[in-house]
Amino acid sequence: MEYPALFNPVTYDPEHLDTESRAKLRALIDWFESRGKQRLIADHLDRVWYTDFLDFIKREKLFATFNTPAAEAGGDPGKRWDATRNAALSEILGFYGLSYWYAWQVTVLGLGPIWMSDNAEARARAAALLDSGAVFAFGLSEKEHGADVYSTDMVLTPRPDGGFTATGDKYYIGNGNIAGMVSVFGRRADVEGADGYVFFAVDSQHPSFKLIKNVVNSQMFVSAFRLEDYPVTDADILHTGTDAFSAALNTVNVGKFNLCTASIGIAEHSFYEAITHAHNRVLYGNRVTEFGHVRQSFVDAYARLAAMKLFSDRAVDYFRSATAEDRRYLLFNPITKMKVTSEGERVIDLLWDVIAAKGFEKDTYFNTATGHIRALPKLEGTVHVNLALVLKFMPNYLFNPQEFEPVPTRHDAADDAFLFEQGPARGLGKITFHDWERVYTAFAHVPNVALFHEQARGLKRLLTTAAPDAAQQRDLDFLLNLGHLFTLVVYGQLVLEQAELTGCHPDVLGQIFDVLVRDFSEYAVGLHGKASATEAQQAWAVEQIRKPVPDAERFGRVWAHVAALSGSYDMRA
Repeated sequence: MEYPALFNPVTYDPEHLDTESRAKLRALIDWFESRGKQRLIADHLDRVWYTDFLDFIKREKLFATFNTPAAEAGGDPGKRWDATRNAALSEILGFYGLSYWYAWQVTVLGLGPIWMSDNAEARARAAALLDSGAVFAFGLSEKEHGADVYSTDMVLTPRPDGGFTATGDKYYIGNGNIAGMVSVFGRRADVEGADGYVFFAVDSQHPSFKLIKNVVNSQMFVSAFRLEDYPVTDADILHTGTDAFSAALNTVNVGKFNLCTASIGIAEHSFYEAITHAHNRVLYGNRVTEFGHVRQSFVDAYARLAAMKLFSDRAVDYFRSATAEDRRYLLFNPITKMKVTSEGERVIDLLWDVIAAKGFEKDTYFNTATGHIRALPKLEGTVHVNLALVLKFMPNYLFNPQEFEPVPTRHDAADDAFLFEQGPARGLGKITFHDWERVYTAFAHVPNVALFHEQARGLKRLLTTAAPDAAQQRDLDFLLNLGHLFTLVVYGQLVLEQAELTGCHPDVLGQIFDVLVRDFSEYAVGLHGKASATEAQQAWAVEQIRKPVPDAERFGRVWAHVAALSGSYDMRA
């Protein structure tokens, strides 16, 4: 039985990956470590565009190796789209800085509509650009509409001699300053409705591509740009009609997963700084970590971080094993995006409450993390948007379990081709799931798991005896609170599945579910206080308020593990 380990650059050796992938990730770590913390932080504070990082990516062919599907690899056995190793890359980039992660993330998004396209010429062009070291961009969002694909003002006008000219503005477009190809979403001027949607590729260096500005005060370049009568030929068209709409949503399905691992990386680096500072600081004649509330904060932070890693690792398996008949990943994906990233915020807040003023110091990674960790719940759809999506799956998940073959751990060096063949983005309410209660029952010997299972079963009881009425089903404030309760049930399930597969120590599970029992109680109180909550719903909410099963010895063992992390990693100066 093991305690989930935090990523540590000193000892990191991902034995579950192939030799080439391990070597490239090690080279990435060594590149960051050789630059050192002072340079890393100074470049962040001075908003230095990371040309040296992109030069390294080009030299190592890192993005080309990790983000070229096997079908476009030209026979190179190392190139594939492998969500397991992509998750490892994402965590490492987040660990060193969100700006570096962002350059990769928007490349992933920009490539999505291209790899999903039937346009062989565009795919070949993208593969060649990627191999040459180019990055990519995803031109979906607009200043007035955000990512509302129904309301795009990017308009393609047919030309008499064939093709189109594209005119319109895009906003919040990462890498828009240098992208080799930008996948742009728009609509035809001569076709009404969904049939008029178009995804097309443009070159950021073309004279008709007008770069307006960087909309953020940061190292990363989040561009506003305008196309002015940009010539679009058949060679540039990626998708049309409803296929373009599906490509937009399916690309976000691929890209949003990376937010959870970035959040994990940020939280891990911050954890090392925080525990090393607090455990070696003396106040009033005592180590800071001798105070009970400080230990509680660190143990809670570790438990939340361990749960983030367990859930995300298991979600990768479903992502990689997905088929047209098994789309369970479409529930787990938005939870990695909105729940894991929100938990990252809570980890940072717990640590910051302990280290206090230290978290403001400009020569710490932690100071950078306090801002960057806030971004992730707000990218690729807000928490609210993803909660609303999660609710679509609740009836079948809770009440209609089906038989599925067990999903194995997916560390194999395989190409995840289905991610670019997801098909129409509809029918979410028809997706079915395996029995979520099986794994809870299997861990009934862990008292806090059993207690949380009772709360989870209580959610089923709420929906059968005091379900939201017609008015409440239109009350998004009420439904979002219900979504948080449901999300906790799914979150706990995958945490336990991964624990079952990896032999996670019961001490850690006891502390994780100590946290989840409190969180469920908190959301139950929130539901009780909603203006539209009925008397029956309020009575149910009160019944769900539970105290976790305390165990001082278990807590002490987890604390000892946390304390031992003090000084175990400090980035080179």
